[in-house]
This record gives sequence, C-alpha cells and structure tokens, in this order.
Amino acid sequence: MEDFVCFARVLSFTKAAQERNITQSAFSRRIRSLELWVGIDLIDRRTFPASLSSAGHDFLPVARLVLTELVRSRDELRSNASSMAGTVRFTAPHSVSIHNLTPLLIDLECEVPNLRTRVTSDNLHNCCDHLAHGNCDFLMCHQNTKVPITLDQERFKRLDIGADKLVPVCAGKLDTLARRWMLPGNAKRPIPYLCYSSGTFLGAVVETSLASKGASLELRHTDAFAEALKSVCMRGAGLAWLPISSIQRELRSGELVVMGGEEWQFPLTLTIFAEPALLTKQGQTIWQFFEKSALAKEN
Repeated sequence: MEDFVCFARVLSFTKAAQERNITQSAFSRRIRSLELWVGIDLIDRRTFPASLSSAGHDFLPVARLVLTELVRSRDELRSNASSMAGTVRFTAPHSVSIHNLTPLLIDLECEVPNLRTRVTSDNLHNCCDHLAHGNCDFLMCHQNTKVPITLDQERFKRLDIGADKLVPVCAGKLDTLARRWMLPGNAKRPIPYLCYSSGTFLGAVVETSLASKGASLELRHTDAFAEALKSVCMRGAGLAWLPISSIQRELRSGELVVMGGEEWQFPLTLTIFAEPALLTKQGQTIWQFFEKSALAKEN
C-alpha cells in the first residue's frame, strides 16, 4: 500500500521505485501483487505516463487511511513496550552484523555504560525500510559507488567508518586444481562460480564490477548470504567473491586463498546511517562515538 500511495503522489514507476529504494521491476511486481489482491487494476498502464485508474482513485483514500491506522497502532505498541525503553536498535545485513557490527558493539559497551542493544539482521532493502520507518536507530551496511543506496540525504546522515572489499577466493586445499581457477579463467574450462542471488547488494556489486572484466565463469551455485557462499566455497565447489572482513581467519589458516590480482577485488565502504534529530541522548552519544571512529579512519 505504501508503494501504491507513493506512485499516486509521483505518477512515475521509476521515481516511485527510487523513493522506495527498490528496483523498478521489484516495485512493479509489488504493485501488481496489490492489484491481484484487490482484484482490479489500480493503475492505468495504457497512458504515458501511467496514471491511476478509476478504481485506483477510489482505493487511494482507503489505502491512506489504512496506513495511517497501521502507523498509529504501531506507535501505540511501541510506547507500551516499556521493556524496550532505553534499548538502542541496530539493523544490518547478515554478514555485516556478524563480522562488523558485533565487534563494534563490544567497543561501544566500553564507551557507553549499561548499554542495551537490539540487532535486526536482514537483507539491505529491508534494513533501509527499518530505518525509514523508525524501526531502528542505526543502520550499518556496506556501500559501493557502482551500486548507490538511495536514502533521503536531508533526513538521514551518513558516516563512513571503515573500508572493506570483495575478494575472489576458493578453498586452499585445492591447490593444484585451483591453479586452473586463476582469473580471468579459460573459455574452454570456465571457473566454477558461486554467485549471490539476484537482487542482493553484494550480488549487484559483483555483477556490475565483472561486467567489463571478461571473466570465464560457469555458474554452479547461488545463495543470498555471504556466509552460505563461504561454506560452499570452503568445500571446494568453486570461486566466490566474499567480504574480506568475513574471511580473515580462513585466509590466515589457508582454508581459503585469494585468486587473481587486485584488479579482481572490488572496494566496499562500511557505513553508518541514522536520523540524528530523532536520536535519544544515549543515541547522540553513540553517534559521537561513530564520528570519532570515522575521524580516526580518515587520519
């Protein structure tokens, strides 16, 4: 319904998808899903630009009312959740939550006495939704210049607190076989490739970065999670691009080895987003901690 109300305001699938921080194809599928539930077309796609159908005009005030009531009920439930009072809420994609956020929270506990935290791990799109809807105080995620994250820059502030990168790796125990997997590979014997699912942030970074590289890869396995790809990779199933922050131990032990030179490594920035105007006093202290971290990285 929020997608539909957003479209009714901008009357553009492209602009609405950008505001909702999803691809246009995903936005269109969600609108279509709503139309299937209602049982009639809400958008007239015969016109250019597309516009609301007669049924869409009738449904719009209903959708707005439903959303208003949902937000009101949500806010009441939140205000009644006294057990969560004083808890600082974080959201992060799964790999970032495990390998980047958790160590940072340990340092943060030394800075903020009696700190209580709650972490929601999800895919990046849902994490952005959590932040936009006030379901969290801080969003930690990776960024890459080729796959920008669309958040309202006037509303949300950003701090870059670290650097990471996606590196191509395979199982170290396959030393002899792995020599044949050295990038860019051979067209006659393509490298077995462990790929991120379509629509994932890391998948988009790898896909756009590989577009002009000419690597000879043969898809063997697909998964949405970096941790799952790491597990399959360590069994010797093929080559995967994994955040280097998530494989430090495996690289030191030799369980995983990096394949190819630096030209096959794709940069990531570790970033914190928040809406400072809504942060509690404790949240402001945490934001200042992140600002110091960002400054320390710059120096």
